[in-house]
Amino acid sequence: MRVRRIVMFVAAWLGAGSALAAYPERPIRYIIPSAAGGGPDTAARVVMAELGKVLGQQIVVDNRPGASGAIGTELIVKATPDGYTIGHGNIATLGINRSVLKLPYNLDRDVLPVAQMYFTPNLLGVTQSLPVKSVSELIAHAKKNPGQLFYASTGSGTSIHLSGELFQLRTGTKMVHVPFKAAAAAIVDLTAGRVHLMFDNINSIGPHVRAGKVRGLAVTSGKRVASFPDLPTVAEAGVEGFDVVAWAGVIVPAGVPRPILARLNQALNAVLASSTVIEKLRFQGLEVVGGTADEFAAHIRKEAARWADVVKRAGVKLE
Repeated sequence: MRVRRIVMFVAAWLGAGSALAAYPERPIRYIIPSAAGGGPDTAARVVMAELGKVLGQQIVVDNRPGASGAIGTELIVKATPDGYTIGHGNIATLGINRSVLKLPYNLDRDVLPVAQMYFTPNLLGVTQSLPVKSVSELIAHAKKNPGQLFYASTGSGTSIHLSGELFQLRTGTKMVHVPFKAAAAAIVDLTAGRVHLMFDNINSIGPHVRAGKVRGLAVTSGKRVASFPDLPTVAEAGVEGFDVVAWAGVIVPAGVPRPILARLNQALNAVLASSTVIEKLRFQGLEVVGGTADEFAAHIRKEAARWADVVKRAGVKLE
């Protein structure tokens, strides 16, 4: 692996002199390590459509789901580092997977961050039949009935799952984790009362809260959100320091020449400053971030350390 990486690195730089000035000269492949049609895919396509316009080349989206995003991420990190294969990295693939999966790559060595695109808080929702209307009532009910509340997630080791684990660690409650393969299936059981609560991305669970099928108790971000201004944060509701958001950004394989990395960062930030893109992402419940590659790298390191601690303290094992 190391020899192959060195060979690709040298090959990329040998042709760098003329290529850098003209980059990009052909379409760029953007790998998303999740299925088409989901939240990450929808948001990424908004950004990539505009990024292609700024760079003057088409960005071809390539969905490669599987293994909690590890399959697609492996394709990104093992691609030729010439700037023509870039990819989608998020809280799961960059922040959590390293603590719950045996990965065939080293994220600290094999990935270069370009910039963070967005973040989105989760929303804590409960089934309408559960006799609680606030976070404090939920905590009291869970403590009175240890091990009798079932909380749904989109799979073991996901940010949705670990939000529930962090909540239990911070509140001293004990609930039963029920993993689903997708948010849609989890929400079906939540609305039917077969599971009692769920932390889910706002753009996924929000419509069900507005429709009255799920009772929203709080948002998991540090601040209230414009789409649900009446919902307190979990921290406001008494769980001090609870601040969880899902996030995503653009990454490239290690070895991509720095001028190409800088060009991608510059173009991506131009896209994220567009009022049209900001509006489209906010409609999906997402807040634009942008910034430098170093800022995104620091964010990844911080999140990886944080979730490693949660995984260890909660004793999380993949189910």
